[in-house]
Amino acid sequence: MVRSNRREAGRRRLAMRLPQMRKLIMEARDPWQLELFEAYQKAVEARGRSSDAELIREYDEICCEIEQHLVRALSELSYAKISKG
Repeated sequence: MVRSNRREAGRRRLAMRLPQMRKLIMEARDPWQLELFEAYQKAVEARGRSSDAELIREYDEICCEIEQHLVRALSELSYAKISKG
């Protein structure tokens, strides 16, 4: 999968997993955000290819960590924009 396709797939997947952040996720353009989307999609793809229960658990944890990081970061950005506005 091409890098930009992977990023967009990760973005859409995260938007479905985190509906409370959907608008912010879909508007995200910063390079660090795009990297998170891509990393998330890579972890999902790797999890789907694995039949090893331990690896699947590890990829699930990675996905969960990315979700948590994104929620914190987007919440802080959103708060900062509100505070300035």
